[in-house]
Amino acid sequence: MSGPILEVTDLTQHFPVNRRDVVHAVDGVTFSIQRGQTLGLVGESGCGKSSCARSIIRVYDPTGGRIVLDGEEITHMSQKELQPRRKKMQMIFQDPYASLNARMTVRDIIAEPLLAHHVVKSREEANDYVYPMLERVGLTREHAGRYAHEFSGGQRQRVGIARALVLRPELVICDEPISALDVSIQAQVVNLLRDYQQEQGLAYLFIAHDLSMVRYVSDLVGVMYLGQLVELCAAEEIYAHPLHPYTQGLLSSIPVANPKLAREKEQSGIEGDLPSPVNPPSGCRFHTRCPFAKEVCSQEAPCMKEVSPGHQTACHLY
Repeated sequence: MSGPILEVTDLTQHFPVNRRDVVHAVDGVTFSIQRGQTLGLVGESGCGKSSCARSIIRVYDPTGGRIVLDGEEITHMSQKELQPRRKKMQMIFQDPYASLNARMTVRDIIAEPLLAHHVVKSREEANDYVYPMLERVGLTREHAGRYAHEFSGGQRQRVGIARALVLRPELVICDEPISALDVSIQAQVVNLLRDYQQEQGLAYLFIAHDLSMVRYVSDLVGVMYLGQLVELCAAEEIYAHPLHPYTQGLLSSIPVANPKLAREKEQSGIEGDLPSPVNPPSGCRFHTRCPFAKEVCSQEAPCMKEVSPGHQTACHLY
């Protein structure tokens, strides 16, 4: 089928704190992901990346906006209506220590989605799916009878990946799947995801802090700041020609081996702290930390505009 596998339009996710205050976790985020494509979503902690992902997969009910999965709007579907559509969209969670049921064997963990979606009728039939998937993610069928606590962090994340991929979804949301792993294991897990993508043609929404890793895995990169998307373009373009001051500050934080360059990058980093999402700044939300802020920045919120072909940013400088 042609067309994007996922379209997100003006997605909003607010969480009430009390009768008066609301956390603006996600505010007006818009993007689309084509089949077989990877969109990397980056930004500092608290910018709304995970809230955006969980709203898309409907762990949270969105406050506003529109989510279209494979040409079908799922924004306001009930959980019963969503059930048959969840096979198309699965999620790999950040913490492999918290996302696996400690009372279930690895076989049962991976077989659970197969049984829940009636792909198989019995656990014995599920083994025909579980064992090949275990081997596909670098484990063996001997691991199937073990429990999660018997595995290392990297092995647990492989089990989580196997659980997400066993249904052969068309879209997988990866919510910082490598941040809890050792550096030596991160490359193995990312290469596993890339190899499977090339074989099956599935799409990824890849959320991460590691900007170098996002560059390696992504076709497109979106930069979020305080609940809003501030820049979106091809991965190589955003690293070669970052437009938004926040993106420039993020890229300057990537470590380099040259001490002289490292000192220069430190001086061009982002100053100040992230404002509270309960009471975000007026106008451009980055203006309180932006070295190029003008009077209009504090008064008027910039809209996303295409500055060059395929390169969008929300900034009054352009």
